Order: sequence, then C-alpha cells, then structure tokens
Amino acid sequence: MIRKSLRSTARKALVLAAAGATGLAGVVVLSGTAVAATTLGASAAESGRYFGTAVAANRLSETDYVGVLNAEFNSVTPENEMKWDALEPSRGSFTFANADRIVTQARGRGVSVRGHTLVWHQQLPGWVGGLDTTNLRSAMTNHINQVMGHWRGQIHSWDVVNEAFEENGTRRQSAFQQRLGNGYIEEAFRAARAADANAKLCYNDYNTDGQNAKSNAVFAMVQDFKSRGVPIDCVGFQSHFNAQSPVPSDYRANLQRFANLGVDVQITELDIEGSGTAQANNYRTVTETCLAISRCTGITVWGVTDKYSWRPNGTPLLFDGNYDKKPAYTAVLTALNGGTTPPDDPPPTGDGCTATVSTNQWQGGFVGTVRVTAGATAVSRWTVAITLPSGAVVVNSWNANRSANSGAIQFANAAHNGSIAPGQYAEFGYQGTGTGTGVTPTCTAS
Repeated sequence: MIRKSLRSTARKALVLAAAGATGLAGVVVLSGTAVAATTLGASAAESGRYFGTAVAANRLSETDYVGVLNAEFNSVTPENEMKWDALEPSRGSFTFANADRIVTQARGRGVSVRGHTLVWHQQLPGWVGGLDTTNLRSAMTNHINQVMGHWRGQIHSWDVVNEAFEENGTRRQSAFQQRLGNGYIEEAFRAARAADANAKLCYNDYNTDGQNAKSNAVFAMVQDFKSRGVPIDCVGFQSHFNAQSPVPSDYRANLQRFANLGVDVQITELDIEGSGTAQANNYRTVTETCLAISRCTGITVWGVTDKYSWRPNGTPLLFDGNYDKKPAYTAVLTALNGGTTPPDDPPPTGDGCTATVSTNQWQGGFVGTVRVTAGATAVSRWTVAITLPSGAVVVNSWNANRSANSGAIQFANAAHNGSIAPGQYAEFGYQGTGTGTGVTPTCTAS
C-alpha cells in the first residue's frame, strides 16, 4: 500500500427527482421519461448515494477536466485546498480563495462537498509544530471554528481527524498526540460539532479496509465515542489498492462492523492501480461492497484522470490521460446500475455516423454528453451539428472543437477521437448556461 503522505499534495422517479434537486448528470431524458442513468453520479443517486471525486482548484480552468467533472460526479472533495497549510499558513491568517473556488463550482451545480481535512499530522505550516500545549489546543480549536464557520451549512461532511493511528494500532506520535494526549481526537470532534451542528463528522484513515490491528484500534475508538456520546457520524476508508495490497477478502465484513456501530461508512479516496479486466474487477468489487451496506453512503475516487493522479505510473483511476473511459469505468457504472449496463444505441446500419445526446439540466445551466457511433464502415472524421434553444450559451466543451457558442453549433472531432471503428463510438461533451434540453444532434462523417 502506498501511503497517503507520499501524495504530492420507485427507481426512475427517484432519478428524475434527484436530477431536478441536485443537478445530477447523466439522466437520459426522452419526452420527460427517464430511460437510463448513464453517469456515475446519477447512477449512484438512484440508491441514495453519491459518487464523487477529488478536485484540484488549479485544474478548474482546463476544459476537459471540468467537462468530465461536471458530467460524471455528484460530490467533490478538495485535494489539498482545505488542508491546514493551505488555509492558515500563518497563525490566525486564513486564505480561503482556492477552496472557495471548488465549493462555489460544486454548489453552483447542486452537488455536495466533503471537507478534507481539519486535523492531520501532514501538511501543517511550520508554526504549528512549535506551539506548546496550551497554544496548540487553542490553535486547533480556533482552526476548526474558523474553517467550519466559513463554510457553515455548505459542507456535507468533514474529515475532522485524519490518519491518527499507526499500523500496529498505536496512536501516531504527531504534535497533537505528543502535546494534547489521547483526548485530542475527542476534543476535535466536539469542537467540530459546536462549529457546525449539521455537518457530518468523520474519522478518515488508510490501511483500515480489512480487519487488522489498525482498523481494530479505530473500531475501538468509534465504539467508545458512540457509547459516551462523542459526536461522530461517519468513518472514511481510503481504499488505496494495488497488486501488493488488493481488496481484502473481509472488506465488506469490516465496513459492515463499523456500520453496525451506528455510523455511516464512506469510501473516501479510492484508487486502484492496474489496467484492463483486473482493475475493472477490483473496482466492481469495491462498488458492490458499498451497495451491499445500507450505511455506505458514497464513494469518492481520488482524482478525475490518470493524467493528474498522485500515483500516475499505476494508472489507478476511471479515466485515462486523454479523459477516455476505461474498462473500470464501465464496471463501476454497471455495478451502480444493479448489474445492468445502460442500453447502447441500436446496432449500426449503413455508412456514416449517428449521434445521440444525454442532457443534465439544472437551474441556470446544463451539461450535454454526445455519443458519436460509426455505422457499418469505419469513420476517420466526424462533425455533429446541434442547434441550442434561444438563450443557451456554451461556455466549455471537451473532446471536440466547436464552431460557435450559441444557436447552430458544429462540433468536429478532436485529434485523438476522429477515428471510430465500425459499430464503435466516441463521446464529447459541452457545458452551458440557460436551458440545453430538447436538442436533436445530426452527424456527418468522412
């Protein structure tokens, strides 16, 4: 297992109701009827869960990144922007701008935000380590109050304390442990509840996916907290897997025992090294595990694309470096849909290409995902024509080059996705303001 410190930093009706309330992407709508949930967030929402991703503020200016983010995920977690060194680089001086950018972008789409993280031994500014007991306790409480207060009512759940245990189950000898003692975790959770009464309060850690000394220690702490009324609502399991540390055989049983204590369980930083069928099968196992536990409320993958993963050589995410969907993506989507793959377009006939669009509409904005399917012969280049309703304006597009921002728009293939084998497909997307539903795409090929 690679440790996190190495990081560089009635079903159809429910789909429609969720899409209208929270801006979920990927519900195909034909004449007002939900046909299929075709994206991760929309599919997870059918069972009342979220499927999220970690987000970096400096990537929000990249069109392809934002396109996949908006189309697929209904929860976000800032990668580094809410850690102590980013928010309070000097004592009492807070810088919220980068994290605010992520929160604003997410809430503008109606999706939830996980706060990560309030108290952690890593990514601390230097001034924290030099504090004595009294000043460290005061600084910790003030940091929790100021940070949670800034986003009060806007954050669904917080990783209040992160990675406080060693592999053998003992307490990590961080500055907090050494100066404040065993009680600091409880102090942090009580301060967090006072700072925001409605946010879910989580403990988060890695290498706790199966039953072992570390997970046993976390379990004992949560059990003690619940018995004494210490506010804790959820436990996060990071679930970083690879060939050396595969999904453990007791993964489900371990998560279930925590859920039996009366807390939600969340898979918070999922990434699985590998490729092809093996990687896909592992992702399917994790997804099915969460679906099998009623108190598993959601899954977050740690990153949008392999291109920016903290484990880039392991290609551990659902989208490759070109933002194309990997077999692991299909495995997750199929699992979220209860083992059913969303219906494909009818088998191709004749030459040329066809295009279909699924539109995610929320108040004031939309995302369209277009599938271009080759006919009985291969396609080397394609163009899709779409006429948007009056007042709709495209502000981003990905995996295609567009001719205009409103009205009649031509989308031509990008360099990497013009060639489509017979019966196969490529996808592109666009994001806009206004109303984007009711469009009929037409495709021409050469």
